[in-house]
Formats: sequence, structure tokens, C-alpha cells
Amino acid sequence: MNLYPLLRPLLFSLDPETAHEITLKLLNVTQATGLNKLLYPSIADKPVTVMGLTFKNPVGLAAGLDKNGDYIDALAALGFGFVEIGTVTPRPQAGNPKPRLFRLPEHEAIINRMGFNNLGIDHLLEQVQRSHYQGILGINIGKNADTPIENATDDYLIGLRKAYPFASYITINISSPNTKNLRQLQQGDEIKSLLAALKAEQLTLEQQHGRYVPIAVKIAPDLTDEEITHIANLLMEFSIDAVIATNTTITRDAVANHPLGQETGGLSGAPVKDKATRVVRGLAAEFNGKLPIIAAGGILTAEDAQEKLAAGASLVQIYSGLIYRGPELIADIVKVL
Repeated sequence: MNLYPLLRPLLFSLDPETAHEITLKLLNVTQATGLNKLLYPSIADKPVTVMGLTFKNPVGLAAGLDKNGDYIDALAALGFGFVEIGTVTPRPQAGNPKPRLFRLPEHEAIINRMGFNNLGIDHLLEQVQRSHYQGILGINIGKNADTPIENATDDYLIGLRKAYPFASYITINISSPNTKNLRQLQQGDEIKSLLAALKAEQLTLEQQHGRYVPIAVKIAPDLTDEEITHIANLLMEFSIDAVIATNTTITRDAVANHPLGQETGGLSGAPVKDKATRVVRGLAAEFNGKLPIIAAGGILTAEDAQEKLAAGASLVQIYSGLIYRGPELIADIVKVL
């Protein structure tokens, strides 16, 4: 029973951030009461092994929807093969002033400048320990806005150490456009020193905890071909376990004429699809099978997901597609993969 087409107009009549919170609370209720079994399609397992982990199916929830890990069980009940929570920072922070989330329905797009609003990693880890979810859980970590960019590595190391015992894998978010200067961590020597520090700490933590937790790095869709090659080579050099391609875009070509098109922030949804696929294809050519790619960006149909896999991805993640198409999208994608 697909109720989402009926609910969507109501949700879209509300402020986007309010609608987001109401939707998550509704999901909690349906999961707690068992209604989810009636409302959401059951999804057959299609296991795939990536980063040494076995995913129930190749469709994951991208970070950003559940920043604090408050809704892990409810979101997992939709049938995702894996769930990624965060982005979370070492200390709680309010994020950017509201309004900071905008829908562009004509383009099946979203612009956000949330700014890593979250309750801090300690709160998130309490929620992880309360949840009953047994599947693959990614924890996406970032730096606090008031941490100088030259000290960013310190924040990522705090996140890595704290998340390590609880995560199936950990994502390093260096590509959000909504934290000042963050994207420069993708460039030149800055990414090299960050990756070196993270890899060394990962190996230390493996010894301490007796288990290996893979690291994925999330990159932007706005990279040049030269930057894609540079990052790909560094990810291989430091034996990073996977890359997530991609985050939101700062370009506005596709939505330039929309009344909200010039709002600052990251653009996601349909307009980022081709940009993200270009990055996936570029990375796949560089990796030649040595490193797995998790594709995100503009996946609103099963065909979009197929396109990402054909370009070289092993897994896909959705976010804006879930907002525009509802939980049915997960089943649609799994069916065709």
C-alpha cells in the first residue's frame, strides 16, 4: 500500500524543515506499532559484499536525513540495505540560521544550507546503542564550524575514535558546501595529511578494538577531471576503503530560472544526477576495480540507480529521491538491480 503520493502534497504544503521532522516522527510511529509491515513493500534480500561487509541489498540511506541517529530503526524498517547517519561533529552545534532548506519541486531538487546542525557525537552514539538495528550502519563525521580549517584533522580524529566501536563503516565528509572552507580539504596537501592521519588512527583503533572498521571519503560533484584523478590516487595510496560520490553541488545551471535557484547551499536531487555520474565514471576509470564506489546524487528512479552501477558504483544511496518518490523507490531499485 503506497500512501506516499497522498501524503506528499500535505507535507509539501509545510515548511521543508517542519515536514522533515513530522515525517521522521510518523515513521517512528509506524515502526513502533508494526504498521510499517502493512504500509511498506517487503523487499527481497539481494546481498552484496563491499568493503568486506555484506549488505542486505545495495540501496542505502544517505547521510543528512537522520543527523543525530534518532530514527535508525524507523528508517531501517523501510527496507534499506544500509543506513548512514550524521553528519555529526565532536560538539553540538545549531547549524545555519533558518530558513535553510528549500524545495524546488519543478526540478525535483532540494537546496540546503543546514550547516551540520546536530546534537554532537556523544548524543548520536547513545542513540546507536539504544537502537535495535542489526544491519550495516555508517556514521558520517565532520568538523565543527568554529574549528579552524588548519585544525580540522583533530575533529575528524575525535569523530573516528568515538564512532569506531559502534559503526560498520565511517564516512569522512570533506565535501559539504555549508561549512566554511571545508571543501578545501579535498585539495593538494590538505587531503594528503588528513588521509595519512586517518589511516594511521584507523590501524591503531583496529589493534585496540580487535576489529577493522572501513573508512569511506565523501567527495563533491564539482571536481575537475584533474582533481578526481588526484583524489583517486591518494585514496589508493592511503588504502582508504571506499569513496562516496557525491555530495551536493554548488552550481545552479539547471535551476537558474527558479525563484529559489540562487539560494546559497548545496543543490541535490535530479539536477546533480549527471554531475555525480561523471565523478563515479572518472573514479572507476582511475580505480580499475581497486576501490569500491558508493554512488549518491540524483537517484530518483530505478533507472538512475542502474546508471550509477553501470558507471562503476557497487552501492547506491538515496536522500532527495526518498523525499520526492517515497519509500517505494527503495523496492523499485532493488527489484531491477
